[in-house]
Amino acid sequence: MKIRRLTILMFAALITLGISVLPSDLRADETADLARASQNPVANMISLPLQNNTSFGVGPGDDVQNVLNIQPVIPIGLSKNWNLITRTIAPVIYQPELVPGSGSEFGLGDINATVFFSPAKPGKLIWGVGPVFSFPTATDDILGTDKWSAGPSVIGLTIQGPWVIGGLVSNLWSFAGDDDRADVNQLLFQYFINYNLPQGWYLSSAPIITANWEAESGNQWTIPFGGGVGKIFKIGKQPMNAQAQAFYNVEKPDSGPDWSLRLQLQFLFPK
Repeated sequence: MKIRRLTILMFAALITLGISVLPSDLRADETADLARASQNPVANMISLPLQNNTSFGVGPGDDVQNVLNIQPVIPIGLSKNWNLITRTIAPVIYQPELVPGSGSEFGLGDINATVFFSPAKPGKLIWGVGPVFSFPTATDDILGTDKWSAGPSVIGLTIQGPWVIGGLVSNLWSFAGDDDRADVNQLLFQYFINYNLPQGWYLSSAPIITANWEAESGNQWTIPFGGGVGKIFKIGKQPMNAQAQAFYNVEKPDSGPDWSLRLQLQFLFPK
């Protein structure tokens, strides 16, 4: 619990510092370019998002779950026409006690990796397609699936003036792992709507909708609704992107959270 609280306080302090105190020496055009690139999941730019998700009202005890996602994004130029974009998610999880006597756990969850093939010079529609993988790296059974899983992933977006609008969809199926654990068949859909404002500020809504097809009817979907605000700024010479979003789950499994808070700090490495 102390680790979870420390993580939340750290991200809150960093975001507050970044968007409220530090001056930005970014030019207006540079700020706008960085904002659009940071909102494009297949941009040709290395970045390191640290995304902290705190979920409230989890389980019968209305507990708090915390997941810190470490999400490096590394683009690789395959040719003058094609890029390969690697997106990895390593979740560090605090899981509260959901079943009496099971105890709480803190550790690494299953690592997820996506590889997108994307045009190096896209038109009005920016897109990427490729495989997504999930590896059984969890340090405890309740933090992961103990399954090897894979599936397809597709992303598409458009940038129109101050708007960056798009969506990502993927589905994972398990193909190996512990036979005593439940199979994996899970859909993920994330739409994102960003409206960029002057001086690096922007409004954003990017909820993650999931469906667990292996769950019983009525417990398959998690559908959040909400959004928040973000800002592009610098710490010294390092460009950064900070944002905060809150989501209410209009549909959720019986043990799912009522709402969640997402705080993200992203290191940007433009070319």
